[in-house]
Amino acid sequence: MISNLKKVFFIALMFFNISCSTYQTIPYFQDLDHTKISQESIDNFSPLKIQAGDLLGINVTSLSTNNEFSSGNARVNGGSDGSNGNGKTNIPLGTENTNSNPVFGYRVNTAGEINLPYIGRIKVIGTTTDDLATKLTPQLEQYLKQPIVNVRILNFKISVIGDVLRPDIFTVQNERITIIEALGLAGDLNITAKRKNVLLIREYDGKREYMPIDLTSKKIFTSPYYYLQNNDVIYVEPDRTKYAPLDRGYRTFSLLLSSISAASVVFSAYFLYYNSK
Repeated sequence: MISNLKKVFFIALMFFNISCSTYQTIPYFQDLDHTKISQESIDNFSPLKIQAGDLLGINVTSLSTNNEFSSGNARVNGGSDGSNGNGKTNIPLGTENTNSNPVFGYRVNTAGEINLPYIGRIKVIGTTTDDLATKLTPQLEQYLKQPIVNVRILNFKISVIGDVLRPDIFTVQNERITIIEALGLAGDLNITAKRKNVLLIREYDGKREYMPIDLTSKKIFTSPYYYLQNNDVIYVEPDRTKYAPLDRGYRTFSLLLSSISAASVVFSAYFLYYNSK
């Protein structure tokens, strides 16, 4: 009887250890002290660089009423005269008017160039959108009075696939997005997802990189891959418990099994004590 009691106790202890070890794989940033405020400098952020295949939206606001930019491929917002009603000219360079369906943006070709009205071909690959705006401003001053140039990447998107709540392709308006924010857009990882081996796939400069990311460590915040780039893909691998039809069903089953094991220990101990009298 004592031997059987030991076996039951061992089984109950085994399930308890499994439950504890499973939980240890779930929390994020486990090596971060959650009991106090801490700070660190941000040294791993770098502005997004323009790549071949990017679609650039270039908007120019000017005090002049020069209509020449409103002809051809540049369509002017707010009327055919190029005026927006306050004496300024709004010129969204890169708005190509094809019949009634406008196509927005200038696509960067394989040589890293775009072709702008009057300016002609200009090398943009490897520069930031702010640098490009600064570069275009003096070139436009010979056509417009006090031009203000704004540039952004129109087709900036990231993909999140695998064991997340809402796998999808997400268009990003801001050129600054982190892997944590991307997973938030996808509804976070499911309870069955592997947090120690999230895979980031990146194509840049003719190469494809595969980077494993450990979300259970705070080192992710200082990783050079914490900030995402255009067309990044995040793959979240499921663990072996993914076979469970529902996360809640899996957790309920584990809790029920642990309860049965604990009850067996109590019952066996009571039965042993009762028979010893």
